[in-house]
Parts: sequence; C-alpha cells; structure tokens
Amino acid sequence: MSAYPTGNGTLPIRSGAWTGAGRRSGTAIVLRWEVAKLAAQARSRFLLLACLIAPPIIVVIFKGQQPPKDTIYGRHIHDSGYAVPLLILAFAAQWVLPLLAALVAGDIFANEDQHGTWKTILTRSVSRAQIFWAKTLTAIVFNIAVFIVLAASTITASLLIVGTQPLPGLSGQLIASGAALKLVAASWATALPPILGFTALAILLSVTTRNPTVGVAAPVVLGFVMQLLSSIGGLNLARRVLLTTGFEAWHGLFTQHRFYGPLITSIAVSAGWAALCLAAAYFSLRRRDITGG
Repeated sequence: MSAYPTGNGTLPIRSGAWTGAGRRSGTAIVLRWEVAKLAAQARSRFLLLACLIAPPIIVVIFKGQQPPKDTIYGRHIHDSGYAVPLLILAFAAQWVLPLLAALVAGDIFANEDQHGTWKTILTRSVSRAQIFWAKTLTAIVFNIAVFIVLAASTITASLLIVGTQPLPGLSGQLIASGAALKLVAASWATALPPILGFTALAILLSVTTRNPTVGVAAPVVLGFVMQLLSSIGGLNLARRVLLTTGFEAWHGLFTQHRFYGPLITSIAVSAGWAALCLAAAYFSLRRRDITGG
C-alpha cells in the first residue's frame, strides 16, 4: 500500500498495476482530499462569507446615493430592484469576477511549489494527471459555488431592499416582475462561461509561473487589458475572442426582440480559452522536473 498525504495522516491507495477503475478510484481520493484541504482554508470560508454579506451592504449604499445615470441600468436602481443586480453585474465584470475566478485557481498548483510538497504528493500510486484533474475540478466547482452565492445574495438583497417593481427593458419596453426575475437570473448565469475561462487561465499561470501571486493577480491584469482592447474602435473581430466580451452577453436578453448571438459567441470563446489553457497547463505539469520538491 502507498498513500496520499493529508497533513494529519494518509489516505491509502493500492499500488501495482492499475485498471481503469483503479485510476478513477485514485482520482476520486485525490479529489476528496483537495476539496477537504480547500474547505479547511480560512481564505475559502471568508471568500464565501464575503460573497454572502457584501451584496446587501452594496445595495444599501446604492439606495442612499444618486443613481449613476451614465452606467447601464444605473438610472433605474431606485425604481426597480431588478435594475440593481444588473448594475452590480456590470461593475463586477470589470475586475471582481476575474479576481474571484483566480483567487483559488491561481494558487492551487503554485501552492505546492511554494511549500515544496510536489515530491510528497506524487507517490507511485497517484499520477500527475490525477492530481491535475483533481485540483482543476476542485477550483472549478469552488468558483461556481462562489459565483452562485454572490449572484443569489445580490438578487435577493436587491429585491428585498429596493422592491419588485417592473423593469424597463433596453428597448423601452416594460418587463413584468416575474419575467424580470428570470431574466436577471439568466443574466448572471451568462457570466459563468467567461468566469470558467478565467479559471482555466489562472490554472495555467499557477502551473507555469509556480508563483501564487502571479497566478492570482495576472488574470485580473489581463482582464483589464482585454477591456481596454475591447474599447478600441476597429477591433471588432479581436474583441469577439476576448474573455471579457462575454460579460456583456446578457444585454441581448433585455431588448424587445431578444438576440443570443453574443451569448453563443461567449460560450464558444470561453470554451476555447478553457480548452487551450487547461491543455497547456496539463502538458506543462507533465513535462516538469519536480525532483527538487
């Protein structure tokens, strides 16, 4: 028997020739350990708590201020609780969402380099591929959970504090409360593909730079650069392949005649970024010499 280290002991993994079922079992053990390790970190718990309690505070602040009329849905935040989560979504897309995507993903591999624990976890029964996919799935699932908590808290607080009045659409039409709730929830859901793209980008930087600071900060900086490029005229084709453009895909849901082209493009572009980044990260980890720790 060999083992996967836990810090408080070991998890047994059978050695020897591995069958397909054995490989899946080994990956599941590593995945359970990565989830447990992440759950034990105070940073993870504080992040989830911040996503839960920060939105109501922000909504209260918005309610007591003059509406930012030069921002999409800014002029309506005192008239409908459905406008507030859309305004927050627009602001969060600038740097908050890329940061949330990178906080765990940008550190989850580099942390092993920082503490010199690669040789410890790479036992003869746990392959690099199993560790890679376990860590990747852990980061993805955690980021989805964080985003759901943030979205739910924002929408709930907005409706409780401001109200459930009908929402004006981007074409001037009035959207009834029930329909507005579904559209607002769908709008937040459209941010998931680019968030997962930023998660994959953070994983790539975590693997290749071996530096947690770079893994967390670089995706945010790159997000700013993408937004700057998207604001430059004459770069329509380039703008479509930027991850940050997908954060605006929800606009098409609020017109009189809805259009889904930007959303479809966002899903395709985000999937492309995720596939390329994860493939590069995987092969980088496979080729790396970890004999030093």
